[in-house]
Order: sequence, then structure tokens, then C-alpha cells
Amino acid sequence: MSRIGNKIVTIPADVEVSRVGDQVTVKGPKGQINRLVASEITMDIKGTEIKFDRPDDSNRSKALHGTTRANVANMIEGVSDGFKKNLELVGVGYRASMQGDKLVLTVGYSHPVEFEAREELKVTVPDSVHISVEGISKQRVGDFAAEIRGVRPPEPYKGKGIRYEGEVVRRKEGKTGK
Repeated sequence: MSRIGNKIVTIPADVEVSRVGDQVTVKGPKGQINRLVASEITMDIKGTEIKFDRPDDSNRSKALHGTTRANVANMIEGVSDGFKKNLELVGVGYRASMQGDKLVLTVGYSHPVEFEAREELKVTVPDSVHISVEGISKQRVGDFAAEIRGVRPPEPYKGKGIRYEGEVVRRKEGKTGK
């Protein structure tokens, strides 16, 4: 039994949800998101609530039931509130800056690392060691933040690198001398 799939999703007042075939469209104050969902999962939109049902109890149907419900709930949250990931740079000389629409990272390599800002995301650098990624799609915000973090993941000996805000890095003890 899918516990997530059985939960009812409530639609805020300023959000519209519609399904045509396998395409779900969610419109809200921050924008619009379209997504393909599994055709076997039925979606009943009644007033301000959405209920999801599956045709049978096969493993595939159970998995799609919870996943579809979670995806639609994230779409609704994204167009009404948005998603945000904060990253921080830890290390001597590590810094970030915005040059036009490019994010430029100086993280210990012989060259700066540049990222093109994607049109659906808003990337800001409040100070030289913090980066903020905002958008309406949870997947795109998380993917872009993970791509930035992947340039220099935190290492366990000195703790240097790019990490999510609040991420705890387990430190290891270095070599012990004689």
C-alpha cells in the first residue's frame, strides 16, 4: 500500500491544475510547469483537492502511485512558493561571483569554472562564499545545485569544498606519525 499515494493534495487558491491525456499542467503566480505522468494512475480533481488512484496492486502501479502524487505536489508547491538551494564555499581562496549571467567559481583549480545560468533558474551570489539557486522546478533546482557542488565536493580531511548550507561533513583523522 502506498502511503504517499493515498494522501490527498490540496490546491491553493491561486493555482490551477489540469490534466489532458498524460500531460499535467500546473499554473500559479510564479509560472507554469508541464509534466508527463503515467497513464495508468487516475487523477481526480474535485474543487481544491486532488486524489490519486491506481488500477491494481502490482509493484509498478504502487511505485507510480506514490511518485505521481509526489511529483504533482512538488509542481504545486513550486508554482506557489518556489524552491531554493543554498550552497557555501569552504576553503582559503574559494570564492564565487556573477559575471553577467555566468556563475564563476574559483575553487583551487588553475582556471575559474564557469556555469551558464539557465533561463528557468535564478542564481544569486549574496557574498563571495554563498550561492543561492531558486526556481519553480524542484528537480531542476536540485540538479543545478548538485552540478555546482560536483565541481569541488567537500573532502573529509580538511573539510574544504562546496557544500549545501547546513550539510555536515564527517571529518577523518589524517596520518599519524611515529
